[in-house]
Amino acid sequence: MELNKSDSGLLLPRRQTAVFSSHLSLCLFCFCWALFCTLSSTPNSETKNCCIQSRDHSPTYCPFVFFFCPVSGLQRCLRRGMKLALKPSYGKLLCPAPMAVITSQASTTFCPPVPARLRVRGWPFSFLPGGSPALAVPVRAFSASASASEFPERVGFLGMGIMGTPMAQNLIKAGCDVTVWNRTKSKCDPLTSLGAKFKPSPEEVAASCDVTFAMLADPESAVEVACGKLGAANGMGPGKGYVDVSTVDGATSKLIGERIKATGALFLEAPVSGSKKPAEDGQLIFLTAGDKALYGSVSSLLDIMGKSSFYLGDVGNGAAMKLVVNMIMGSMMASFSEGLLLSEKVGLDPNVLVEVVSHGAISAPMYKLKGPSMVQSQYPTAFPLKHQQKDMRLALGLAESVSQSTPVAAAANELYKVAKSHGLSDEDFSAVIEALKSKQ
Repeated sequence: MELNKSDSGLLLPRRQTAVFSSHLSLCLFCFCWALFCTLSSTPNSETKNCCIQSRDHSPTYCPFVFFFCPVSGLQRCLRRGMKLALKPSYGKLLCPAPMAVITSQASTTFCPPVPARLRVRGWPFSFLPGGSPALAVPVRAFSASASASEFPERVGFLGMGIMGTPMAQNLIKAGCDVTVWNRTKSKCDPLTSLGAKFKPSPEEVAASCDVTFAMLADPESAVEVACGKLGAANGMGPGKGYVDVSTVDGATSKLIGERIKATGALFLEAPVSGSKKPAEDGQLIFLTAGDKALYGSVSSLLDIMGKSSFYLGDVGNGAAMKLVVNMIMGSMMASFSEGLLLSEKVGLDPNVLVEVVSHGAISAPMYKLKGPSMVQSQYPTAFPLKHQQKDMRLALGLAESVSQSTPVAAAANELYKVAKSHGLSDEDFSAVIEALKSKQ
């Protein structure tokens, strides 16, 4: 069957207007009947929330979804469209749509506002041939235990660096009301041009927002922005939340958490696994720990910025997990660099080595992504080398605190230090290969 793609992203059959209209009356009758049944029913413990995508992805359709059209072909496409909508990558965009989907699991999160161009519109996702909406019928779903006020409608973001900027951009593009801050105000201009507000201090951002995210370069910056003279903590209070997505050590995270919680606000550490491109694509992985209630409240925001999130318990666990992950990554890159140089020394084509590695058991996206440019001695920055070395240092400190031997990571860290001494701090961390070249 030939399909036509509407601006909602759903595939519908190409039907002649006459055929489509022949079933319109019956469909509208079924819609009105189901709508009456839905809105007149009493929510109970089994019907919790209007989010189209629950965190465990276990949705239950509203009773009227399959009564819209008796045409079997269109009905199948509606089912297909609903399955598509309930995928994690689409659910976050379709939640505020006129169509309501009730989940069977308890949830306290509400999806953020979404621009009209991204919303499913009309009767039921139905568009006349050509893509024009036939009829818009707004339907509001209900919750027995949550209200719209529980969703953090106003979102703050502190730190417009290589990671913070694309993360904040994704929130803005999804329709969130975002307020931003950065030491260098000009770095906020791309965000304000998209509709974000600007405040001159972290304190003012926190005071004006329900939840504030912070993406800072190092522990010192994270503490200053959160706890300093004009820090975010001064603008926090009951009913607010602070989510630190910076990569810091556990002690720093606990210090910030204690200061934030002293104001009556909630705190969540949520360092991310991923670099510039995943941040731009909304494909980050969040390693969270802290107040679980805040984790639930911001989960829909995490879904906008990332592809998955893990809740790891007490504050400090998220920081520890991130440091372990980055320690492994740094060691892998150092070893990969050795392999590229050795292959060239013995007369092999290092580009072929990259291809061979990508087909074997040790294949890693990082090798395939970074390898070709490393062979050309080019290091476009996705994750600065200075940050990788900082994470190696913090990871080694973590290992020492629990008496865990890490000789491989320690050796790799020395290479990153050499690369920094050669002026490569702001290059991508794959520039560590230059440290090995200098030893030849």
